[in-house]
Amino acid sequence: MKKVYMNKFFYPLIENPYSNKDINEGIRVLKSKQLTLSKETFNFEKSFTKKLKSGYSLMVNSGSSANLLALQCLINPYRKNRLKPGDEIIIPTLCWSTSLWPIIQSNLKPVFVDINKNTLNLDEQSIEKKITKKTKAIMLVHVLGNTCNMNTIMRIKKKYNLFLIEDTCESLGTKYKNKYLGTFGEFSSFSFYSSHQISSGEGGMICCKDTNDYNIIKSLRSHGWSRGTSYENKIYKKNKFLDKKFIFFNSGYNLRPTEISAAIGLNQFKKLDEFIKLRKINRKKIISAMNKNTYIKSKLDFFAENLNVNPSWFGIPIKIVNNKIKKNILIKNLEKNGIETRPIISGNFAKQPAAIKYGLAKNQKFPNTDDVYNKSFFIGLPTKHIKNNYIDKLISAFEKSLS
Repeated sequence: MKKVYMNKFFYPLIENPYSNKDINEGIRVLKSKQLTLSKETFNFEKSFTKKLKSGYSLMVNSGSSANLLALQCLINPYRKNRLKPGDEIIIPTLCWSTSLWPIIQSNLKPVFVDINKNTLNLDEQSIEKKITKKTKAIMLVHVLGNTCNMNTIMRIKKKYNLFLIEDTCESLGTKYKNKYLGTFGEFSSFSFYSSHQISSGEGGMICCKDTNDYNIIKSLRSHGWSRGTSYENKIYKKNKFLDKKFIFFNSGYNLRPTEISAAIGLNQFKKLDEFIKLRKINRKKIISAMNKNTYIKSKLDFFAENLNVNPSWFGIPIKIVNNKIKKNILIKNLEKNGIETRPIISGNFAKQPAAIKYGLAKNQKFPNTDDVYNKSFFIGLPTKHIKNNYIDKLISAFEKSLS
């Protein structure tokens, strides 16, 4: 019998994040009669809003769906100042595919901006060079628990009257000047996939501040029906020949979460601060041990959090500082020696085959993103206490891989 994929690594990207209580919560809901969009989801949404002070929160089936809903809300006819086809959205080249594609799927135009290779996030100083009369929003991707200078972002947002969408899928719990990421813009997305700060298996959350946006998103999430929105009674009065529970007044999808995911997610969310603390402790232990090893230190370095950032680390990003070390060979050796690795997000998305096929960013260069892709990667970050012998094994594997 073949080994399960995760078991081939003693240091995987993803560990089993679920406690017995998490599992029991899922079983409890599975035995109930209501499996979709009921009290478990509502309780999770309420707790999320209360902790982050996010305005409104709506759980969905993934962080990708949250990004889609944010963009679809911005172009929705029930929005007074909706975006028009061809309007431009600033987005960093170091992004995930479903940070980008909702822009295109909404008939809007993505405009790539290079990153700051020290923070891995959007280069704030390069944004204004890309702004035109058609620029209407910034899609900000908070990378691996770090972020950029949010003061500068908010200054640019105000100066040019731009919407701000925060893809916070990798950064739940990170604060900038004691304010949670995901609460600066009009919209924000979060992911609860199994490798993230908390997990519900699959799942996500979209947050917004405006009541009308909240109602639009609620309808978009659930088939476009009016049920549960503030429009419900008003629309029914004009359409009494229809069943009130099944009036469709808007475009829509089925992006609803399951009650099982919501119950597990809420139980995990209660432990978020504990998880963040453990990840910080483990990261400090691992980096300290690596830096004490002169052989490793001469070849590798680590990214630090940006100024004024209190990070909720997603993983441990690592950069190669010795030009003799080839990334592809190092990655192959690390995985051979039991350490799972991953590129930082998707690298320069402008060079992905899909971006080339769709003619995005023709003849444009993004040297910082290229540099990060060519010289950097990340490893996982456990949310459980790790022992010294485990760290020793990790250091030994890195030594073998670098030799």
